[in-house]
Amino acid sequence: MRAALPVTAAVPRPLAIPLPVMVAAFCLIWSSAFAISKLAMLDCPPLLLVSARCLFAGAIMLGAARLLDPAQHLGRRDLAIYTALGIANYSLYLGLGYLGIRLGVSAGLWALISSANPILTAVLAAALLDEPLSARKIAGLLLGVLGVAAIVESRLTGGGESSVGIVFSIAALAALVGGTILFKRFTPRGSLVLGNGVQNLAGGLALAPFALTLENVGDVVPSARLLAAFLFLALMSSIVAYLLWFHLLTVAGASTASAYHFLMPPLGLFFGWLLLGERTEPFDLLGVLPVALGIWLVTHARTPQPGATP
Repeated sequence: MRAALPVTAAVPRPLAIPLPVMVAAFCLIWSSAFAISKLAMLDCPPLLLVSARCLFAGAIMLGAARLLDPAQHLGRRDLAIYTALGIANYSLYLGLGYLGIRLGVSAGLWALISSANPILTAVLAAALLDEPLSARKIAGLLLGVLGVAAIVESRLTGGGESSVGIVFSIAALAALVGGTILFKRFTPRGSLVLGNGVQNLAGGLALAPFALTLENVGDVVPSARLLAAFLFLALMSSIVAYLLWFHLLTVAGASTASAYHFLMPPLGLFFGWLLLGERTEPFDLLGVLPVALGIWLVTHARTPQPGATP
């Protein structure tokens, strides 16, 4: 019976917490995952890490969905959409992003590249989802770009980043934007718990053949560091952060929810410095000011969003 309900009908009860708390939790988990992923890759090849993370998280989510409502199921259309989302959000976004880090991109720069999500999403949402771009939203997005550009200039002046790795990171960003638009455009039915379980499982299964072919399981070094990082990435990032992300997409609209990604560069730089000792310049912090103002303008725009739930 639940499969016949829109996705928004299945969400509010488990995520009935204040919006600012959800936004803060999402931003902190998502931004810290860049550095924690790089930490995990010190002991595990990237594609094996992503595949195992997704399969583990998917099994947990599908088991939880079964316990919460044994009768719920997905139709062919919704199963196909969640499978496509899993390939975009997990196989491609995480797989390409992890390869970029392995090739020499810093965790802070990956977070910075991912922060372009709001710009691409806002433009595509206006074209494909009828989410209007008001003057206020445009001003907020431009301020976000200004803040990110200030951080980019500071980060790249000293060099040391891999150009090939940057290409992989940009491709990962394109996959994330595509998944965002796909979710809002087709809005699959069923609970987000079940849907996210399918996404994780699909992403892990799609990536597994490449991981087992291109990487060596013998290169995995068992350690407490790897175990802690893996559990955080599977439980907090793949499950909690993605549930929050899709809930924010549902209640706020694609362009508004994506604006929070402007917070990823300063937070990503902070966690890169804290956990990995990556270089952070004081000038980087200047980018936080226009970023914060830009997010406020975008998220407080008063124009209606036809695809969003009030």
